[in-house]
Amino acid sequence: MPAGLYRALLTVAGAVVAIVLAVAISSVAIVVAGASPADAFAAFFNFGETPRAVVNSITAMINRAVPLFIAGLAVAVGFRMNLFNIGVEGQYRIAAVVAAFVGSTFVAPAWIQIPVIIIVAAVVGGLWALIPALMKVGRGVNEVIATIMLNYVALNLAAFLVRGPFMGERAEGLLTISTPPLPESAWMPNLNFLFELFGLPAPRGGGLWGFLVVAILLGIGLWLVLERTRFGFDVKASGLNPSAALASGVNPKKMVISAMVLSGAIAGLIGVPELLGSNHAYNNNFTPGLGFLGIAVALLGRNKPVGIAVAALLFGFLDRAQGPLQFANVPPSVIIIMQGTIVLLVVVSNEVTRRMALRAEERRAARELGTDKPVEVAA
Repeated sequence: MPAGLYRALLTVAGAVVAIVLAVAISSVAIVVAGASPADAFAAFFNFGETPRAVVNSITAMINRAVPLFIAGLAVAVGFRMNLFNIGVEGQYRIAAVVAAFVGSTFVAPAWIQIPVIIIVAAVVGGLWALIPALMKVGRGVNEVIATIMLNYVALNLAAFLVRGPFMGERAEGLLTISTPPLPESAWMPNLNFLFELFGLPAPRGGGLWGFLVVAILLGIGLWLVLERTRFGFDVKASGLNPSAALASGVNPKKMVISAMVLSGAIAGLIGVPELLGSNHAYNNNFTPGLGFLGIAVALLGRNKPVGIAVAALLFGFLDRAQGPLQFANVPPSVIIIMQGTIVLLVVVSNEVTRRMALRAEERRAARELGTDKPVEVAA
Protein backbone atom coordinates (compact mmCIF):
# COMPACT_ATOMS: atom_id res chain seq x y z
CA MET A 1 0.00 0.00 0.00
CA PRO A 2 1.38 3.47 -0.88
CA ALA A 3 2.66 5.38 2.15
CA GLY A 4 0.41 8.35 1.46
CA LEU A 5 -2.73 6.22 1.25
CA TYR A 6 -1.76 4.31 4.40
CA ARG A 7 -1.27 7.56 6.31
CA ALA A 8 -4.61 8.93 5.05
CA LEU A 9 -6.47 5.75 6.09
CA LEU A 10 -4.84 5.87 9.51
CA THR A 11 -5.91 9.49 9.93
CA VAL A 12 -9.52 8.73 8.99
CA ALA A 13 -9.63 5.64 11.20
CA GLY A 14 -8.20 7.60 14.13
CA ALA A 15 -10.79 10.36 13.72
CA VAL A 16 -13.65 7.84 13.56
CA VAL A 17 -12.44 6.04 16.69
CA ALA A 18 -12.06 9.38 18.49
CA ILE A 19 -15.61 10.46 17.63
CA VAL A 20 -17.04 7.08 18.69
CA LEU A 21 -15.23 7.31 22.03
CA ALA A 22 -16.41 10.91 22.44
CA VAL A 23 -20.01 9.77 21.89
CA ALA A 24 -19.55 7.03 24.50
CA ILE A 25 -18.08 9.46 27.06
CA SER A 26 -20.83 11.99 26.35
CA SER A 27 -23.44 9.27 26.82
CA VAL A 28 -22.09 8.62 30.31
CA ALA A 29 -22.33 12.35 31.09
CA ILE A 30 -25.92 12.42 29.80
CA VAL A 31 -26.90 9.47 32.00
CA VAL A 32 -25.26 11.10 35.03
CA ALA A 33 -27.28 14.25 34.28
CA GLY A 34 -30.45 12.16 34.48
CA ALA A 35 -31.34 12.27 30.78
CA SER A 36 -31.61 9.68 28.04
CA PRO A 37 -28.70 9.32 25.57
CA ALA A 38 -31.18 8.18 22.91
CA ASP A 39 -33.23 11.36 23.34
CA ALA A 40 -30.09 13.47 23.31
CA PHE A 41 -28.69 12.08 20.08
CA ALA A 42 -32.12 12.21 18.48
CA ALA A 43 -32.18 15.92 19.37
CA PHE A 44 -28.84 16.43 17.65
CA PHE A 45 -30.37 15.30 14.36
CA ASN A 46 -33.69 17.06 14.87
CA PHE A 47 -33.57 19.86 12.30
CA GLY A 48 -37.29 20.59 12.56
CA GLU A 49 -40.57 19.25 11.23
CA THR A 50 -41.26 21.82 8.50
CA PRO A 51 -39.13 22.91 5.52
CA ARG A 52 -38.72 26.38 7.01
CA ALA A 53 -37.56 24.92 10.34
CA VAL A 54 -35.03 22.73 8.54
CA VAL A 55 -33.74 25.72 6.55
CA ASN A 56 -33.46 27.80 9.72
CA SER A 57 -31.47 25.02 11.42
CA ILE A 58 -29.10 24.60 8.48
CA THR A 59 -28.62 28.36 8.30
CA ALA A 60 -27.84 28.58 12.01
CA MET A 61 -25.29 25.76 11.68
CA ILE A 62 -23.49 27.33 8.71
CA ASN A 63 -23.57 30.84 10.16
CA ARG A 64 -21.99 29.48 13.33
CA ALA A 65 -19.37 27.59 11.33
CA VAL A 66 -18.23 30.60 9.25
CA PRO A 67 -16.49 32.58 12.05
CA LEU A 68 -15.19 29.35 13.58
CA PHE A 69 -13.62 28.44 10.23
CA ILE A 70 -11.90 31.83 10.04
CA ALA A 71 -10.76 31.48 13.66
CA GLY A 72 -9.32 28.05 12.89
CA LEU A 73 -7.42 29.46 9.90
CA ALA A 74 -5.97 32.23 12.06
CA VAL A 75 -4.73 29.79 14.69
CA ALA A 76 -3.43 27.36 12.05
CA VAL A 77 -1.10 29.99 10.55
CA GLY A 78 0.62 30.33 13.91
CA PHE A 79 0.75 26.56 14.43
CA ARG A 80 2.50 26.16 11.06
CA MET A 81 5.28 28.35 12.47
CA ASN A 82 5.21 26.58 15.85
CA LEU A 83 3.74 29.78 17.28
CA PHE A 84 0.82 29.60 19.66
CA ASN A 85 -1.32 32.63 18.92
CA ILE A 86 -3.64 32.45 21.90
CA GLY A 87 -4.56 36.09 21.33
CA VAL A 88 -7.08 35.46 18.54
CA GLU A 89 -9.90 36.23 20.96
CA GLY A 90 -8.64 39.72 21.69
CA GLN A 91 -7.56 40.37 18.11
CA TYR A 92 -11.01 39.82 16.63
CA ARG A 93 -12.81 41.76 19.36
CA ILE A 94 -10.68 44.89 19.03
CA ALA A 95 -10.78 44.60 15.23
CA ALA A 96 -14.57 44.27 15.22
CA VAL A 97 -15.21 47.34 17.37
CA VAL A 98 -12.85 49.53 15.33
CA ALA A 99 -14.20 48.27 11.99
CA ALA A 100 -17.78 48.78 13.16
CA PHE A 101 -17.09 52.37 14.18
CA VAL A 102 -15.14 53.24 11.03
CA GLY A 103 -17.86 51.71 8.87
CA SER A 104 -20.50 53.81 10.60
CA THR A 105 -18.73 57.12 9.97
CA PHE A 106 -19.34 57.32 6.22
CA VAL A 107 -21.73 56.18 3.51
CA ALA A 108 -20.47 54.87 0.18
CA PRO A 109 -21.53 52.31 -2.43
CA ALA A 110 -21.50 48.76 -1.10
CA TRP A 111 -18.57 47.76 -3.32
CA ILE A 112 -16.50 50.40 -1.51
CA GLN A 113 -17.90 50.36 2.01
CA ILE A 114 -17.88 46.60 2.61
CA PRO A 115 -14.24 46.12 1.46
CA VAL A 116 -13.18 49.10 3.60
CA ILE A 117 -14.70 47.52 6.71
CA ILE A 118 -13.05 44.18 5.90
CA ILE A 119 -9.66 45.81 5.32
CA VAL A 120 -9.90 47.87 8.52
CA ALA A 121 -10.70 44.72 10.53
CA ALA A 122 -7.77 42.83 9.00
CA VAL A 123 -5.33 45.72 9.53
CA VAL A 124 -6.34 46.23 13.18
CA GLY A 125 -6.10 42.50 13.89
CA GLY A 126 -2.69 42.31 12.24
CA LEU A 127 -1.38 45.35 14.11
CA TRP A 128 -2.58 43.94 17.44
CA ALA A 129 -0.79 40.65 16.68
CA LEU A 130 2.34 42.60 15.76
CA ILE A 131 2.78 43.59 19.42
CA PRO A 132 3.54 40.06 20.74
CA ALA A 133 5.57 39.33 17.59
CA LEU A 134 7.88 42.27 18.28
CA MET A 135 8.09 41.29 21.94
CA LYS A 136 9.14 37.78 20.95
CA VAL A 137 11.82 38.70 18.40
CA GLY A 138 13.03 41.76 20.30
CA ARG A 139 13.05 40.57 23.89
CA GLY A 140 12.37 36.84 23.69
CA VAL A 141 8.98 37.10 25.41
CA ASN A 142 7.00 33.88 25.04
CA GLU A 143 4.12 34.49 22.62
CA VAL A 144 1.69 32.42 24.72
CA ILE A 145 2.12 34.68 27.73
CA ALA A 146 2.12 37.86 25.65
CA THR A 147 -1.01 36.99 23.66
CA ILE A 148 -2.93 35.81 26.72
CA MET A 149 -2.20 39.04 28.56
CA LEU A 150 -3.05 41.11 25.47
CA ASN A 151 -6.43 39.35 25.35
CA TYR A 152 -7.38 41.05 28.61
CA VAL A 153 -6.13 44.37 27.31
CA ALA A 154 -8.07 44.01 24.04
CA LEU A 155 -11.32 42.87 25.67
CA ASN A 156 -11.33 45.71 28.17
CA LEU A 157 -10.22 48.25 25.57
CA ALA A 158 -13.08 47.16 23.30
CA ALA A 159 -15.50 47.48 26.24
CA PHE A 160 -14.19 50.98 26.96
CA LEU A 161 -14.46 52.07 23.33
CA VAL A 162 -18.03 50.84 22.91
CA ARG A 163 -19.04 52.58 26.14
CA GLY A 164 -17.05 55.71 25.42
CA PRO A 165 -15.78 57.34 22.21
CA PHE A 166 -17.33 54.75 19.88
CA MET A 167 -20.76 54.60 21.54
CA GLY A 168 -23.78 55.34 19.38
CA GLU A 169 -27.14 56.75 20.39
CA ARG A 170 -28.75 54.63 23.06
CA ALA A 171 -32.48 54.04 22.92
CA GLU A 172 -34.28 54.77 26.17
CA GLY A 173 -34.93 51.63 28.22
CA LEU A 174 -32.39 49.46 26.39
CA LEU A 175 -29.48 47.97 28.29
CA THR A 176 -27.48 47.13 25.15
CA ILE A 177 -24.65 49.55 24.36
CA SER A 178 -23.34 49.56 20.80
CA THR A 179 -21.46 51.49 18.20
CA PRO A 180 -23.49 53.56 15.73
CA PRO A 181 -25.37 51.29 13.29
CA LEU A 182 -23.81 50.58 9.94
CA PRO A 183 -25.62 52.11 6.95
CA GLU A 184 -27.48 49.70 4.69
CA SER A 185 -24.72 50.02 2.10
CA ALA A 186 -22.52 48.09 4.57
CA TRP A 187 -24.97 45.20 4.90
CA MET A 188 -23.55 42.24 3.01
CA PRO A 189 -26.19 40.55 0.81
CA ASN A 190 -27.30 37.16 2.09
CA LEU A 191 -27.22 33.86 0.20
CA ASN A 192 -30.86 32.89 0.72
CA PHE A 193 -31.23 32.32 -3.01
CA LEU A 194 -29.30 29.06 -2.58
CA PHE A 195 -32.26 27.61 -0.69
CA GLU A 196 -34.73 29.01 -3.17
CA LEU A 197 -32.87 27.23 -6.00
CA PHE A 198 -33.95 23.96 -4.39
CA GLY A 199 -37.51 25.12 -3.85
CA LEU A 200 -37.03 25.72 -0.13
CA PRO A 201 -38.27 28.77 1.78
CA ALA A 202 -35.84 31.52 2.73
CA PRO A 203 -34.63 31.40 6.34
CA ARG A 204 -35.88 33.93 8.85
CA GLY A 205 -33.83 36.76 10.29
CA GLY A 206 -30.64 37.81 8.53
CA GLY A 207 -30.52 34.60 6.53
CA LEU A 208 -27.42 32.80 5.31
CA TRP A 209 -24.49 35.18 5.68
CA GLY A 210 -22.92 36.32 2.43
CA PHE A 211 -19.52 36.33 4.14
CA LEU A 212 -19.53 32.56 3.57
CA VAL A 213 -18.18 33.28 0.07
CA VAL A 214 -15.36 35.41 1.50
CA ALA A 215 -14.51 32.66 4.02
CA ILE A 216 -14.28 30.05 1.25
CA LEU A 217 -12.04 32.29 -0.84
CA LEU A 218 -9.93 33.01 2.25
CA GLY A 219 -9.47 29.29 2.88
CA ILE A 220 -8.45 28.65 -0.74
CA GLY A 221 -6.10 31.63 -0.74
CA LEU A 222 -4.44 30.60 2.52
CA TRP A 223 -3.96 27.06 1.23
CA LEU A 224 -2.26 28.40 -1.91
CA VAL A 225 -0.03 30.71 0.14
CA LEU A 226 1.05 28.06 2.65
CA GLU A 227 1.32 25.11 0.27
CA ARG A 228 2.32 26.60 -3.08
CA THR A 229 4.54 29.61 -2.37
CA ARG A 230 8.04 30.26 -1.11
CA PHE A 231 6.58 32.15 1.84
CA GLY A 232 4.62 29.06 2.92
CA PHE A 233 7.73 26.90 2.62
CA ASP A 234 9.74 29.38 4.68
CA VAL A 235 7.05 29.44 7.36
CA LYS A 236 7.03 25.66 7.65
CA ALA A 237 10.83 25.40 7.52
CA SER A 238 11.27 28.07 10.20
CA GLY A 239 8.77 26.31 12.41
CA LEU A 240 10.37 22.88 12.01
CA ASN A 241 14.01 23.95 12.37
CA PRO A 242 14.87 27.66 12.78
CA SER A 243 18.62 26.97 12.69
CA ALA A 244 18.44 25.08 9.40
CA ALA A 245 16.12 27.73 7.96
CA LEU A 246 18.60 30.45 8.92
CA ALA A 247 21.43 28.51 7.28
CA SER A 248 19.40 28.34 4.07
CA GLY A 249 18.91 32.10 4.01
CA VAL A 250 15.56 32.45 5.82
CA ASN A 251 15.36 35.10 8.54
CA PRO A 252 13.50 33.42 11.45
CA LYS A 253 12.69 36.74 13.16
CA LYS A 254 11.17 38.10 9.96
CA MET A 255 9.11 34.92 9.57
CA VAL A 256 7.86 35.16 13.19
CA ILE A 257 6.63 38.69 12.54
CA SER A 258 5.11 37.77 9.16
CA ALA A 259 3.31 34.69 10.50
CA MET A 260 1.94 36.48 13.57
CA VAL A 261 0.74 39.47 11.56
CA LEU A 262 -0.92 37.19 8.99
CA SER A 263 -2.55 35.20 11.79
CA GLY A 264 -3.78 38.40 13.43
CA ALA A 265 -5.08 39.81 10.14
CA ILE A 266 -7.15 36.69 9.57
CA ALA A 267 -8.28 36.79 13.21
CA GLY A 268 -9.50 40.35 12.66
CA LEU A 269 -12.07 39.00 10.18
CA ILE A 270 -13.74 36.64 12.65
CA GLY A 271 -16.31 39.18 13.83
CA VAL A 272 -16.99 40.65 10.38
CA PRO A 273 -19.60 38.04 9.29
CA GLU A 274 -21.76 38.90 12.31
CA LEU A 275 -21.08 42.60 11.85
CA LEU A 276 -22.12 42.70 8.19
CA GLY A 277 -24.65 39.88 8.25
CA SER A 278 -26.88 40.36 11.29
CA ASN A 279 -25.94 42.80 14.07
CA HIS A 280 -24.74 45.69 11.86
CA ALA A 281 -23.03 47.14 14.93
CA TYR A 282 -20.65 46.09 17.68
CA ASN A 283 -22.38 45.82 21.05
CA ASN A 284 -21.64 44.55 24.52
CA ASN A 285 -23.38 41.27 23.60
CA PHE A 286 -21.11 40.57 20.62
CA THR A 287 -20.45 36.82 20.35
CA PRO A 288 -17.56 35.89 22.69
CA GLY A 289 -15.27 32.87 22.77
CA LEU A 290 -14.75 32.40 19.03
CA GLY A 291 -11.00 32.85 19.31
CA PHE A 292 -10.61 30.12 21.91
CA LEU A 293 -12.88 27.77 19.96
CA GLY A 294 -10.69 28.46 16.93
CA ILE A 295 -7.82 26.69 18.71
CA ALA A 296 -9.95 23.56 19.06
CA VAL A 297 -11.14 23.81 15.45
CA ALA A 298 -7.56 24.15 14.16
CA LEU A 299 -6.39 21.16 16.20
CA LEU A 300 -9.34 19.09 15.06
CA GLY A 301 -8.74 20.06 11.44
CA ARG A 302 -4.99 19.36 11.68
CA ASN A 303 -4.19 22.90 10.52
CA LYS A 304 -5.45 22.19 7.00
CA PRO A 305 -8.17 24.44 5.49
CA VAL A 306 -10.33 21.49 4.42
CA GLY A 307 -10.01 19.81 7.81
CA ILE A 308 -10.71 23.10 9.56
CA ALA A 309 -13.86 23.54 7.45
CA VAL A 310 -15.10 20.08 8.48
CA ALA A 311 -14.28 20.79 12.13
CA ALA A 312 -16.08 24.15 12.00
CA LEU A 313 -19.18 22.51 10.52
CA LEU A 314 -19.06 19.85 13.25
CA PHE A 315 -18.92 22.52 15.96
CA GLY A 316 -21.70 24.44 14.21
CA PHE A 317 -23.77 21.25 14.09
CA LEU A 318 -23.27 20.69 17.82
CA ASP A 319 -23.99 24.31 18.78
CA ARG A 320 -27.18 24.34 16.68
CA ALA A 321 -28.53 21.47 18.78
CA GLN A 322 -28.80 23.55 21.97
CA GLY A 323 -32.48 24.33 21.33
CA PRO A 324 -33.56 20.74 20.54
CA LEU A 325 -31.59 19.50 23.55
CA GLN A 326 -33.51 21.78 25.88
CA PHE A 327 -36.81 20.47 24.50
CA ALA A 328 -35.52 16.94 25.17
CA ASN A 329 -34.67 17.91 28.78
CA VAL A 330 -30.95 17.38 28.15
CA PRO A 331 -28.49 19.89 29.69
CA PRO A 332 -26.85 22.06 26.99
CA SER A 333 -23.55 21.49 28.81
CA VAL A 334 -23.47 18.13 27.03
CA ILE A 335 -22.39 20.05 23.91
CA ILE A 336 -19.36 21.48 25.71
CA ILE A 337 -18.45 18.03 27.05
CA MET A 338 -18.73 16.52 23.58
CA GLN A 339 -16.68 19.28 21.95
CA GLY A 340 -13.94 18.93 24.54
CA THR A 341 -13.76 15.15 24.37
CA ILE A 342 -13.76 15.13 20.56
CA VAL A 343 -10.87 17.58 20.39
CA LEU A 344 -8.88 15.80 23.12
CA LEU A 345 -9.36 12.35 21.62
CA VAL A 346 -8.67 13.51 18.07
CA VAL A 347 -5.40 15.14 19.18
CA VAL A 348 -4.42 11.90 20.92
CA SER A 349 -5.41 9.80 17.90
CA ASN A 350 -3.45 12.12 15.59
CA GLU A 351 -0.31 11.52 17.62
CA VAL A 352 -0.91 7.75 17.71
CA THR A 353 -1.53 7.54 13.96
CA ARG A 354 1.51 9.75 13.29
CA ARG A 355 3.73 7.37 15.21
CA MET A 356 2.20 4.32 13.51
CA ALA A 357 2.77 5.87 10.08
CA LEU A 358 6.34 6.78 11.03
CA ARG A 359 7.11 3.23 12.16
CA ALA A 360 5.62 1.84 8.95
CA GLU A 361 7.83 4.20 6.94
CA GLU A 362 10.88 3.10 8.93
CA ARG A 363 10.10 -0.57 8.24
CA ARG A 364 9.61 0.18 4.54
CA ALA A 365 12.95 1.98 4.39
CA ALA A 366 14.60 -0.96 6.15
CA ARG A 367 13.21 -3.43 3.60
CA GLU A 368 14.48 -1.29 0.73
CA LEU A 369 17.96 -1.16 2.29
CA GLY A 370 17.93 -4.89 3.02
CA THR A 371 18.43 -4.62 6.77
CA ASP A 372 16.49 -6.12 9.66
CA LYS A 373 16.63 -3.00 11.80
CA PRO A 374 14.13 -0.18 11.17
CA VAL A 375 15.72 2.88 9.64
CA GLU A 376 15.06 6.11 11.52
CA VAL A 377 12.98 8.50 9.45
CA ALA A 378 12.41 12.16 10.28
CA ALA A 379 8.86 12.89 11.43
